[in-house]
Amino acid sequence: MSAYCYRQRFPLRYTDFDFKDELSLSSLLAIIQESATGSADELGFGYEDLKPHNFGFLVVNTYGEIFRQPSFGETLTVETWPLPPRHVFFERDYRVLGGDGTPVAAAASRWCLVDLASFSLLTGEALGEADRNCPYNPEKSITVPNWKVPRMEQPAEVYRMTARQSLCDHYLHVNNTRYADLFLDCLPMQALEGRTLKTFHISYARQAKEGSELSLFAEDRGEKLLAEVRMGEETLTQAELTFAPKQV
Repeated sequence: MSAYCYRQRFPLRYTDFDFKDELSLSSLLAIIQESATGSADELGFGYEDLKPHNFGFLVVNTYGEIFRQPSFGETLTVETWPLPPRHVFFERDYRVLGGDGTPVAAAASRWCLVDLASFSLLTGEALGEADRNCPYNPEKSITVPNWKVPRMEQPAEVYRMTARQSLCDHYLHVNNTRYADLFLDCLPMQALEGRTLKTFHISYARQAKEGSELSLFAEDRGEKLLAEVRMGEETLTQAELTFAPKQV
């Protein structure tokens, strides 16, 4: 019996690309998230399965590497599978393949299952039969060097914003894919135009809701951008993005 792997195809649209004609990080995160939800639905612990119990999966970390930039109109295939849970952490890996089957990206994510009423963390046992019957696959698509994002040495406040409803999802907080745009907006076009994104690591500690007053702090090291979303003195989300010179 072959190991479980969920596959979903995603035709790329012009709106999935940024001003450099590269697939935007938020679009890449969106198709990864979409494949994760499709797999969870198939395995019996998707959004509609958990909603009656007032449970939800919240992402804690996402790490990934980009091997090449896809083209306009290319159809990507995302392969994903859940790894065996580690107490309260549910891990999931991904492979992103191009239209010709060559690797475009690979990623890994960690999630927590949460009781949305008390925000207590739950183990796989709370999923009942879906957990007992789940074909967890221990294969790794990528090696994560460290699940912790390094702190900035000289953080500078770049801009402030208010979280509006358009950023929020059905959990009534800012969707995790939207933070990618907030982090990259810490850099102007001129700073980004000569760089191409190679790795990304986003760590989510707290949730921002509609009306949250957010401050974006960043430290640009050229080949690396460290950034944080803060609400007052509290750090909500951190990112470490690494770049390579853009090939002309």
